[in-house]
Amino acid sequence: MRPRRETAPTDAAQWQESFIRYLRTECHLSENTVAAYQRDVKRLFAWLGNRRLGQLTASELAGYSAWLAEQNLAPKSVARHVASLKVFFRYLQLEGAITANQAELVGSPKLWQRVPLVLSAEQVDRLLAAPRRCDGWPRRDLALLELLYATGCRVSEVSRLRMRDLDLAERYCQCHGKGDKQRIVPLGERAIQAIGRYLHDERGKLAGKRAPSPEWLLLSARGERLRRERIWELIKRYAVRVGVSPDVSPHTLRHSFATHLLAGGADLRQVQELLGHASIATTQIYTHVDHTRLKRVHQAFHPRA
Repeated sequence: MRPRRETAPTDAAQWQESFIRYLRTECHLSENTVAAYQRDVKRLFAWLGNRRLGQLTASELAGYSAWLAEQNLAPKSVARHVASLKVFFRYLQLEGAITANQAELVGSPKLWQRVPLVLSAEQVDRLLAAPRRCDGWPRRDLALLELLYATGCRVSEVSRLRMRDLDLAERYCQCHGKGDKQRIVPLGERAIQAIGRYLHDERGKLAGKRAPSPEWLLLSARGERLRRERIWELIKRYAVRVGVSPDVSPHTLRHSFATHLLAGGADLRQVQELLGHASIATTQIYTHVDHTRLKRVHQAFHPRA
């Protein structure tokens, strides 16, 4: 049973701080997830005004969902805010701040599955050939791009890869996914070569004379961890350079990884394992992307194909 705190928070700011502390210390969520909750709860209090949390009805909270939609948020963003609302109210109930959790009665907007942006193999080749000598750290950037496409890892997972997570001799890396779940992901020859050249030619220069040497695989110009925001910037820049869609992001390479595996005949369960998806329903979106694969299945098994 959780110990009760001696004094309960009395105002909005204190409740927000208390909730964020709970997410960090007791739920052990990642900083990115905590930051998302923090933004969502801050928006809730902006809507709340002078109303008291314990006096809100389910109807009023449903009005919050409608208000979010009026702020021109996408249905997916509204759904995330509603999910954050429910977690926050469960916490308030746990702390004894409210007796009945009216947030549980609030529905989420219907989400339609959006087919993700996927690059063709030729577009991936162009993107991976984008880094040049004039870019400062071209071998690092190529290693980054090869890692994203070869492993299908999330940008946060690649950003947080440590040197000890890498085994080039055995041709794999160990990714730390959501909830700190670990999985082994194979590395192809091109990725191994790109990483090897980066380690040999550039990483030592990036690390400088730091003692001890940084634990992170991908380093910034300051010798620190290459952060996800910087990775986004690099990929956007290279995508524009080679004439690939300006909507390309690190996640586009993850989508392309999964789609190309399925196109090559990989089993859906295997792709699920490589991506680190908890549910195969999440992986299933990629079956709607690869039309050539669907045609092959139809021709192979439909009696009138």
